[in-house]
Amino acid sequence: MAGSRKVNSAAEAAREAKKLIAPIKNEIVSLLTMLVQTNSVAVPPLGNEAAAQKELTKVLKRYKLDVEMYDTAKILKVKDRYVRRDRNYEGRPNVVARVAGSGSGKSVLFSGHIDTVPPGPGVWKKSPWSGHVSGGKLYGRGAWDMKGGLVAQFGVLMALAKAKKRLGGDVIAESVVDEEWGGGGGTLAGRLRGDNADACVIPEGTNMSVVRATRGGHFFDIIARAGDPSAYFSKEEVVSPAVPMGRVLGWVDEWTKKRKKIKRGPTYKDFPDPAPVQVCALEANRIDPDVPLAVPLVAKLRVYFQFLPQENVEAVLREIRRSFDAFCRKDPFFKVYKPEWKDFYFPPLLGHELAADHPWTRCMAEAASAAVGRDVSVSAAEYPCDAFIVHKFYKTPTLLFGPEGAGAHNADEYVKVASVVKTAESLLAAALMWCG
Repeated sequence: MAGSRKVNSAAEAAREAKKLIAPIKNEIVSLLTMLVQTNSVAVPPLGNEAAAQKELTKVLKRYKLDVEMYDTAKILKVKDRYVRRDRNYEGRPNVVARVAGSGSGKSVLFSGHIDTVPPGPGVWKKSPWSGHVSGGKLYGRGAWDMKGGLVAQFGVLMALAKAKKRLGGDVIAESVVDEEWGGGGGTLAGRLRGDNADACVIPEGTNMSVVRATRGGHFFDIIARAGDPSAYFSKEEVVSPAVPMGRVLGWVDEWTKKRKKIKRGPTYKDFPDPAPVQVCALEANRIDPDVPLAVPLVAKLRVYFQFLPQENVEAVLREIRRSFDAFCRKDPFFKVYKPEWKDFYFPPLLGHELAADHPWTRCMAEAASAAVGRDVSVSAAEYPCDAFIVHKFYKTPTLLFGPEGAGAHNADEYVKVASVVKTAESLLAAALMWCG
């Protein structure tokens, strides 16, 4: 590959990035369409990512990139508390590709996840796997979360390879499994394998905003069981947890109010609800034709707490658990029928934060602004992700930056095609500036 000259400004980097991406625009859109049309749904403990990873690898090999698809099941043999040992990683490979640098500059890692959530109960106008384009938007499960950003990051390597261009530092891109459902197994496998760099971008769908902080998050279920099914249609009292579970909702609501008053810090100061508490599911009997008319004997509640980057998440969770136990001791129903507390996963996801004036934050913001043609915002995410693994545990300055879209985890998810190309240009401009 040819050597590179140093770019002297973000504007120059953006112009060069646009020039390098232009010949592969159609290939980027084609790859995105193919990946959206390829089901890569993961539902713990399993995942269906292999077919998409194989298709991605085929495309990357056409560019004669240094690319490898490798097994992730080995992480179950590693002593790391963030390995989710209740998950199965057999047949769920990661993909990593790189353009080796000359050794004279800093390296960068682009890390995206290939797994998606299921289509869900919502009604889609077209198949979740259609990859249909209308009004400049490409529709399908995972289009925005996050195959659009994933394709953009690999577009950077494809462009460099096509132009036979070599930077001062390595440019690495990976497609990881098991990010959804509070995962991180694929991201952890990449770090343990040694695919690390001096800076990282995760191209989640950020609507072209540079995101320097993410929240932590934790889901848990409260399961209440009471009553004897044989008591129904008898003289015995039918005891049901359905109504008492309503009082648990009151307990959740008190925590919602409490969390709105926490010390926000400068990063999340403009968020009206800086650390949300949300009810994700409430279940007793279903109101469906095939469900007999009967009093429910089991009630379930799924609760979602988010945490700010500076919080000690496990300490706050202990406080929440103590609060719930105290609630149960005072409640006339729950002190008799003790509910089950079940963590959806543990340990919880953590937040992360990179300083606004960090060189990598400045580099990415300047590069993206020049590539997009306007000042992009530097902000904080409304959600958790696996960024904390790279940033906190492997000491790699980590940002999020990705395309425009909507509908993640819902029906009719889409990504704006033009923004995928702009994301590739932005990431390449940042690499030109950062890697030298």
